[in-house]
Amino acid sequence: MKIKSKPLFLTSLLVIVTFLNCKDSNQTISNSTLDQNIEHKVDSVLNLMNLEEKVGQMVQYSAGWDLTGPASSKSAQEKVNKIKKGLVGSVLNVVSVKEVREAQKLVMENSRLKIPMIFAYDVIHGLKTIFPTPLGESASWDLDLMEKSASIAAKESAASGLNWTFAPMVDVSRDARWGRIMEGGGEDPYLSAQIGVARVKGFQGNDLSDINTIAACAKHFAGYGFAEAGRDYNTTTVGEFELHNMILPPFKAAAKAGVATFMNSFNDIDGIPATGHKVLQRDILKGDWNWNGLVVSDWGSIGEMRAHGFAKDKKQAAEIALNAGSDVDMESYAYEAHLAELLEENKISLEHLNDAVRRILRLKFQLGLFDDPYKYCDEEREKNEIYTPEHLEVARDAAKKSIVLLKNENNILPVSKSVKSIAVIGPFADNKDTPIGNWRAKGEYNTAVSLLEGVKAKVGKNTKVYYEKGVELTIPTVKPGDNQFLFPLKFNTEDRTGIKEAVAAAKKAEIVLLAIGEDAYQSGEGRSQTNIGFAGLQNELLEAVYKVNKNIVLVLSNGRPMDISKANEILPGILVTWQLGSESGNGIADVLFGDYNPAGKLPVSFPRNVGQEPLFYNQKNTGRPYNPKHVTFSGYTDSEKTALYPFGFGLSYTTFSYENLKVDKETMSVDGKITLSVDITNSGKTGGEEVVQLYIRDLVASIVRPVKELKGFQKITLNPGETKAVSFTIDKEVLQFYTINRKWEVETGEFMLFVGGNSATKMKQKITVE
Repeated sequence: MKIKSKPLFLTSLLVIVTFLNCKDSNQTISNSTLDQNIEHKVDSVLNLMNLEEKVGQMVQYSAGWDLTGPASSKSAQEKVNKIKKGLVGSVLNVVSVKEVREAQKLVMENSRLKIPMIFAYDVIHGLKTIFPTPLGESASWDLDLMEKSASIAAKESAASGLNWTFAPMVDVSRDARWGRIMEGGGEDPYLSAQIGVARVKGFQGNDLSDINTIAACAKHFAGYGFAEAGRDYNTTTVGEFELHNMILPPFKAAAKAGVATFMNSFNDIDGIPATGHKVLQRDILKGDWNWNGLVVSDWGSIGEMRAHGFAKDKKQAAEIALNAGSDVDMESYAYEAHLAELLEENKISLEHLNDAVRRILRLKFQLGLFDDPYKYCDEEREKNEIYTPEHLEVARDAAKKSIVLLKNENNILPVSKSVKSIAVIGPFADNKDTPIGNWRAKGEYNTAVSLLEGVKAKVGKNTKVYYEKGVELTIPTVKPGDNQFLFPLKFNTEDRTGIKEAVAAAKKAEIVLLAIGEDAYQSGEGRSQTNIGFAGLQNELLEAVYKVNKNIVLVLSNGRPMDISKANEILPGILVTWQLGSESGNGIADVLFGDYNPAGKLPVSFPRNVGQEPLFYNQKNTGRPYNPKHVTFSGYTDSEKTALYPFGFGLSYTTFSYENLKVDKETMSVDGKITLSVDITNSGKTGGEEVVQLYIRDLVASIVRPVKELKGFQKITLNPGETKAVSFTIDKEVLQFYTINRKWEVETGEFMLFVGGNSATKMKQKITVE
């Protein structure tokens, strides 16, 4: 890496900062001392700032206009001028070393105090090397893998000049209709918390000043995933205990893990927009949790409080947001226009304003931007450390580990590599774009390895591979490669001309790989749907192919849980392959042909039909939970109320038996602990991995508790015939919840412990807490 000399134009501010950084090179500085040093530097800079400069640090622009070239409009020129004056603290969507350097120069060569900007981008599941969409990767239940993929995303981002990502999303998501369910860790707060922490560690590493790390952002705070009817940006009606027990735990875990930033959410919670929610942001996050990072609004969410009917104008919206604890205004232009006036009118306090600026400056010091505003601007790194073979190897590993085997009748899988003929059929059979998924950052159009390519690379020359698309899923509304974020999809419901060729191919093949499901842009922000089945003519294609060949494996492309009930009734094999990223086809082929034994488990429940949504395993019991002989119970008259495939479910090419569930004692004190153990045996003929899951149920409590709650899991590897003892510690951390006393505590009484390979397990042991 080239060593760059510091610019000669640095002002006295950077001289002061450099002096504060001077220390004996042999001196060891503890984290607490380092934090104190940073706080001293932050205060020193803050004391040099005037009000206009302070407010400027709280302003974030998106560079949808040409930031570094001639201004394309009067508005763009005004923004450039403000950056030159040091009145913008951060920007998003500037992505390349050249552009970041030029943008940073606007501040460093023109402003009075020369406070560097932070550069942010939505790096959700990779920058250019694309990993499985977050929900898909969550199906791996492999925390080390998720930390590694996030670290690679951070390395590529930092090499591109970026310092900050708006990820991970840790919203608990229970409704398959909600498009952004693809962006998080699923329906369970414990699993979402573990995944969120892993991703925070991956993005941030052990030191934010490390050149390969970037600041992470826990979003959306809070309740966004509980949008009514699964409709994006919609209201939420959440009670206090639901909020604390189901929604906040992943955020609290991220805060405890040291996540640098939070993002608030678009929704209201029981009438109070999250952006203006003082209890959430200032009382809980910054108060009770003692978290010292910065809170950024979501895009325009401060100004949107007017549409909510919570603020009469942007001025009042700015007042509400700052008083509630929102530090950075992303694209509302409310802070820059009104904070100074609000301060003069005593409607906001200088204390709150200074606190917000401190949090912003603190992050800039932690990132090392004051030491070198151009530390992320290394053209050699950008050239050599992005989309590397090593990164693609990890992407392939993530792809295969994220696949979930739902059905495998008559051992249709794995497919023999010496099979004489295979038909690869469907709109996603040779699709090289949908596997990249939505929220694809700098992932390039049409660059993923397709399923067809993966299959052809696996089989020998004597295997005939037939390919037919069958049907087009969508009708193009934009040119390939264009930003489809703002465009609704239009589905093909008329052109059936390819079905005949697909049927002919199926007739000639020993086995059919049917690649149907969802387009990449059917899920993601703004992509809520009431139909979560197969859109367009895909059902007709399925039925036509099934008539001539029953030996079909469904290779499901999906960003969300889908209604696959009809396919499940007739097809012998089902693989959930999500949207797996750059190496999708190779990862799927690794599983199809048995080079990797699938071990994925569902992080979300798959419904029998959309009418069950929102659907989740950790429901509360009702006063009338079940009566098979009468209709007056909590169920449906036209469908079972259970999931088609429950949370935590996933098959393997081998089988696992659970035996000898036991505890070292059956009674414990509130502050005591119990050790639970179980023996897991690989009872099949193939080595494989199993995710051993621990669930609890508080049988009688001060508020109604869920029928089951995930509280631990271990992913183990077993050879054929091998047995391993797996143990879990049951203690206060496992048993506590937010009780009627409005605090986290363990209540005495009886608890049921469950262990198994999915949430429907019935293997249990009762314990008592005295």
